[in-house]
Amino acid sequence: MRVLIVDDEPLALERLRACLEGAPGVELVGSASDGDEAQQRIAELKPDLVLLDIQMPGRSGIAVTRALAGARFRPEIVFVTAFTDFALDAFELEAADYILKPVRFDRVLEAIRRARRRLHAASHPEVSVETAGTTAAASGARAYDDAFWIKQRDGFLRVDVAQIRRVEAARDYALLHTASRTHIMRSTMGELERRLDPAQLVRVHRSAFVRVDLVRRVERNGRNLMRLHTEDGAMVEVGASYAARVSAALNLDR
Repeated sequence: MRVLIVDDEPLALERLRACLEGAPGVELVGSASDGDEAQQRIAELKPDLVLLDIQMPGRSGIAVTRALAGARFRPEIVFVTAFTDFALDAFELEAADYILKPVRFDRVLEAIRRARRRLHAASHPEVSVETAGTTAAASGARAYDDAFWIKQRDGFLRVDVAQIRRVEAARDYALLHTASRTHIMRSTMGELERRLDPAQLVRVHRSAFVRVDLVRRVERNGRNLMRLHTEDGAMVEVGASYAARVSAALNLDR
């Protein structure tokens, strides 16, 4: 996968370069330091994926992406920003992901894998990437939501809970990560805990839920210190007060 990185802060570019060095199957083809240069480099280099800052001199990352909407060539876009304010705009523009700074390697790796799945799905439209690797666990007596309606500028989009792989808190919002994109919903983690079946998505931290059957490795450092590795490459810390429920959900104590 050919990747272009765009940020007006040199240290941010260096951090992205360092993350990409450890990503398998990735070629860094160039960089840009503002929106105008980014648009030019996208046209010249035709990358598969652009890791794009939002607030920059000249055109913003949102403006760059909007300009690509009518272009013959459009790469996958992952926004990398310190702000949640633009998340709704980003996902309405079909961004593959929305990474909040400071950037972590596992989040970049997860975004790259999501973008790769989207590229594969675009060339193989008969394959559904949303439901791949997910199973809907049988619900117990309590009724939980089986879908959420995500507000869009022109209406609402239904997102099935079975498609959600991980949930991440972002201030007053929740980021619902699926196989091919991330959706933003105004909700607290407490509200989601009441609405989500813990047999499918278990709360592992005050700011995170993880789909149980996508956990591939568990690190333990002490009695109540845990870290989950998912099949997407994400690493999710388990809060000390959530360790017992996570162990039970994963059958670790058997």
